[in-house]
Amino acid sequence: MKIVSWNVNGIRACYKKNLNEFLLTEEPDIFCVQETKAHIEQVEPEAQTLGYDFSFWSSAVRKGYSGVATFLTKKPLNIQKGFGHQEYDSEGRIVWTTHEHFDLYNIYFPNGGSGDERHLFKQKFLKDLNIHLQKELAARKKIIVVGDYNVAHRELDVYDPVRLSKESGFLPEERAWFEDFLKLGFVDTFRKFHADEVKRFSWWSYRELARTQNRGWRIDYICVSKNLEPHLLSADILDSIEGSDHCPVVVELKF
Repeated sequence: MKIVSWNVNGIRACYKKNLNEFLLTEEPDIFCVQETKAHIEQVEPEAQTLGYDFSFWSSAVRKGYSGVATFLTKKPLNIQKGFGHQEYDSEGRIVWTTHEHFDLYNIYFPNGGSGDERHLFKQKFLKDLNIHLQKELAARKKIIVVGDYNVAHRELDVYDPVRLSKESGFLPEERAWFEDFLKLGFVDTFRKFHADEVKRFSWWSYRELARTQNRGWRIDYICVSKNLEPHLLSADILDSIEGSDHCPVVVELKF
């Protein structure tokens, strides 16, 4: 089974670029997108399903903002938008699907860089998510969390760790959250297969024209609970793929 996650930075714009061709090449069984920036009725019919038999969208109340969508070849056993917190659900941040072998969380984590209010909102989201996941893991659930985490974990996950240590997304408290998240019982699948690989990023600032110089951040992840680790075959960052300021990330599992 192949799962691909991509912050497309606007599904309508990405669809007009290379999205169809990318999906025909990669053929993921499950395709998760973040930052759709659209309600489904605003999107042309072909982009509503991307050729998949099943698609589930969670859009923000505010149009043109946030939003996630999960596209699947096989119908999930259950579908839920969010995890019971209206303040996050109204921003279209989570599609949670239940499958035969695992629960899949497709999440667009908040960006805390626009001021104190959003910083605090992000920190509360991170805390509440860990509380929720801890309960699910205690029930022996098998869990996959994909998406744009908006947090870089280690120094080798950003191009300039000293300068960026004071910026949202690489603050000490955010990196500490990531450690706590992994300690709950999660595995960063990319680092499992590429333990100390450097200069592998998933996001580059448009404003700084950073991609040509590879001045990036690794903030897009596919993490799995440890009880899924034996099923992992591979994981990677598809950093040659354009169409967004992020690139896709991928994992393959065998059941």
